[in-house]
Amino acid sequence: MTKTAWVFPGQGSQAIGMGMDLLELSYAKDKFAQAEEILGWSVPEICQSEEEKISRTLYTQPSMYVVESILADLMRERGQHPALVAGHSMGEYVALYVAGVFDWSEGLRLVKRRAELMDSAAGGMMAALIGFNREQLEQQIEQTPDVVLANDNSPAQVVISGTPTAVEAVLSQVKAKRVIPLNVSGAFHSPLMAAAASEFQPVLESVTFKPAKVPVLSNVEPIPAVDAAVLKERLSRQMTGSVRWQEISQRLPEEGIERVVEIGPGTVLTGLIKRTCSGLILENISSVADLEGLGVRGEEEDTVTR
Repeated sequence: MTKTAWVFPGQGSQAIGMGMDLLELSYAKDKFAQAEEILGWSVPEICQSEEEKISRTLYTQPSMYVVESILADLMRERGQHPALVAGHSMGEYVALYVAGVFDWSEGLRLVKRRAELMDSAAGGMMAALIGFNREQLEQQIEQTPDVVLANDNSPAQVVISGTPTAVEAVLSQVKAKRVIPLNVSGAFHSPLMAAAASEFQPVLESVTFKPAKVPVLSNVEPIPAVDAAVLKERLSRQMTGSVRWQEISQRLPEEGIERVVEIGPGTVLTGLIKRTCSGLILENISSVADLEGLGVRGEEEDTVTR
């Protein structure tokens, strides 16, 4: 049997209309209704709204959690199960839910509070670099206060995060094929999120974590773990820590993974994995049609995830 990992995208992969075909299914309808009770707003309404609204952190993260978790549940209903899971930033919460670490409603409440705190963050900047000299970039980051490597997505794509002055200073000294300022409210995955992370900690501590049923590769420490305390401690560092996605990608074949299924809108993560390690079967599940056609290989998409 092919050893399979499931991976879940985070903010940056959202798309207008995502998850709308799920409304045809009674299970999904029930989940959307449960989500509205917890969130106080409708995920389907947000998913059909204008780009400005669906891309606002406050709404994006909970909507992504709901859509991705429903798709994962429907895959399990069809007899599909992962040997390992991982998620990019917010996607790690879906991975933990799928691994049985906490129940669905607890996960959504965590994501809701996380999104509120991150949405209210201010005074920071994030920018993606594509096609750059890594040694030059790392040197400039080391020499510049208040900026960090927030997302190490692949050998050719990273995101830096910090104060606007610091980020601009690094960008002025590093040549890149493409630079994309990200439309976010704060310097996510950097020490500048310390206040938000501190406020989030009591919420995280209030949720009981259970041992994972399958190993989880965490953003801040991409080593497979199932221990509940370890997974919670790693998650507590995620808001201020770097997303080490390139290392997660490299770890997959080391763990004997032969097939990777990205569950959620877009094909960002499979694209990043393809650039990092070859030889893996890559698939994408973002719709009901994809569920019916499991086994179809996805095409990569050059989009920034954060």
